[in-house]
Amino acid sequence: MEHKQFFSILQERLGKDKKSVDAFYSGLLQIIKERSVSMDSVSIQGFGVFEPRKKLERISVNPATGKRMLIPPRIILTFKPGAVLKNRIKENPVR
Repeated sequence: MEHKQFFSILQERLGKDKKSVDAFYSGLLQIIKERSVSMDSVSIQGFGVFEPRKKLERISVNPATGKRMLIPPRIILTFKPGAVLKNRIKENPVR
């Protein structure tokens, strides 16, 4: 599903105009971004948890050249689905 599709379905389900849905969507994403930068997780009941994690620096080897290189530390955002979402996915397996 692309962004435009998602946005139009959200607009239809909420029964709101485009401006209201855009404000809601932007606000939700802004909260997730702000909390992630603060290294706080965001839990959405029935959906899951967005959690920032630190990846330590590590040494990697380029398989083509055999050259070793240092990969710097970074912060990644992970998503862990909640129990309700996991159960819905298990009930409707991909065919």
